[in-house]
Amino acid sequence: MKKVILITGASSGMGKVFARDLAKEGHIIYGAARRVELLSDLNQYGVKTLPLDVTDDESMQQCVAEIIRQEGRVDVLVNNAGYGSYGTIEDIPIEEAKRQLEVNVFGLARMTQLVLPHMRKQKSGKIINISSIGGKIATPFGAWYHASKFAVEGMSDSLRTEVKPFGIDVIVIEPGGVKSEWADIAYDNLLKTTANTAYSDMANKFKEAFGKTIAKNAEPEVISRLVSKAIAASRPKTRYSGGYMAKPALFFRRWVGDRTMDRILLSQLPK
Repeated sequence: MKKVILITGASSGMGKVFARDLAKEGHIIYGAARRVELLSDLNQYGVKTLPLDVTDDESMQQCVAEIIRQEGRVDVLVNNAGYGSYGTIEDIPIEEAKRQLEVNVFGLARMTQLVLPHMRKQKSGKIINISSIGGKIATPFGAWYHASKFAVEGMSDSLRTEVKPFGIDVIVIEPGGVKSEWADIAYDNLLKTTANTAYSDMANKFKEAFGKTIAKNAEPEVISRLVSKAIAASRPKTRYSGGYMAKPALFFRRWVGDRTMDRILLSQLPK
């Protein structure tokens, strides 16, 4: 069945692939992002594009209102907008920490607030929150990113029980390693914020170790298929995971204690 789907953060990476693939399936897709100039290539697939800044309430209201004006409904919201800015808790400015939470958590929450009245009215809908295995496992230097994704996990669990009586599903997608510009942004910021600090040697080793895994990362289409599966399912799972090391990492996190997990993570750094 053709659905009206809003995808945030559709200007690059997974969000752009979601928009393209779901449009090819015949759905009515609205791809929204702050960098509107990067959305134009989606038009060839029939994707309708909108400006959206998830740190600007007026922008968020206008985005949802325009879709309701044109379509009369929103069947699926894919909360994909987000980023990772790595660095130590000691070195990351609190202003940057707040921005990361503003984009990854509060923007997601506000978009959800805006579509829920319409979904309740139609007695159906799906909220798909793009989390990460970083919402279950915390590595060095990613504290604020992990804090945001742990928050998305917990928020999704609460929301799921709140809206279930209205016929609305809440689904969490937990990607592992996926090819995108995410790693470059995160690691560049890590080296910038830790340069000439007590953590610089460890940060360089961290980037070297995890940089070697980038080539092994999955194509974003792997995650796109999970999103498609969740949308098509009449009774979707509460969580889907995929991408490089996603399932093994989540398995270890479930059964391994904190100190053992710490040792595993630190053992990956070059000596």
